[in-house]
Amino acid sequence: MGIMPHTNVEAALKLALSLDIPFWPQLPNVSYYEDMYAQASENFPGISLNTDEGKIGFDTSTFEEEIVNYSQKMAEPETFALSRKYSNVYHNFLAEDLSKYPAIRGQVTGPVSFGFRVMDENLRPLIYNQEARTLLFDFIQRKVNTQYHQLRKNNQNAFVWVDEPGLGWVFSGLSGYSDVQTKQDYRNFWDGLDGPSGLHLCANVNLAYLLELGADILSFDAYQMELMPKGYAGAVANYITNGGIISWGIVPTDSENLSQHTPETLATLLLGYWEPVSDNTGVPVRKIAKQALLAPARCCLKNVGKVGASDDMPGSCSRETPGSTTEEQLVERAFAYLRSLSEILRDKFAL
Repeated sequence: MGIMPHTNVEAALKLALSLDIPFWPQLPNVSYYEDMYAQASENFPGISLNTDEGKIGFDTSTFEEEIVNYSQKMAEPETFALSRKYSNVYHNFLAEDLSKYPAIRGQVTGPVSFGFRVMDENLRPLIYNQEARTLLFDFIQRKVNTQYHQLRKNNQNAFVWVDEPGLGWVFSGLSGYSDVQTKQDYRNFWDGLDGPSGLHLCANVNLAYLLELGADILSFDAYQMELMPKGYAGAVANYITNGGIISWGIVPTDSENLSQHTPETLATLLLGYWEPVSDNTGVPVRKIAKQALLAPARCCLKNVGKVGASDDMPGSCSRETPGSTTEEQLVERAFAYLRSLSEILRDKFAL
């Protein structure tokens, strides 16, 4: 969960740095340049940003004009680097002492989500333009590699995942870009990465399909599953047996669901996913736990209602940042739950 609702950059960064594996936050409430799609668009030919209206545009004729100049700058790393204009938070993160953490994480918006989200002058998704789509996959790949090398200077175990909430759209019968084409494009995409490949999304998509896309690390919204279908057990077991790491988005960040849980109940819920996999495949639950990361279920930019969870929990309203919004309080509490949940599972499996 890279997107956070905070408007105070220092507070958001401090919170991100409180986790075992910190990340640089994306703060769209601070500036439109902090939007995940706006950040990914920097230096892509044919793109225009309307920061007043919060919109990204793509013009085909401009794309054709700018692609020549773009091709001449492809050898320059700064073409694919995230500038301070597009994320002051990222550069503040790089200025921190990140060597003391077991790993650090970055993120870039994935080509499928970007391609569906950004429309051309005829309101046609960019991903339907074959020339633009081919360039887009290469462009995002280079952005991931550039960010990976920047982060790795601060921590040898750095990794970058691509945020792909739009992957759910490839299964639509109305889509002109299918799940089969996506799988082929992503196989080629992973082959060009310099570091570990990572995929993140919080949409409700077939888990077996996500595991088959071939990323080294898969992060998904596990909370919304409610139970582990028996049909997914084999795919999960194969993925873990082959060395894959799953980041289980298990802590809800909306008040209605978060108020119903404690770290203990979330541990029970997560074990309710892991145990069926073990029972049906023979993979030890401890192995699943050992190759697991924990994360919030999804980002939290908007919420209706009060936080509602127990004030006795570390990170509850009584101990959260004074003057913070409901959404900020929810994220702060979710992170507190993450730390407690991690301790519970570490103790249980002697990790």
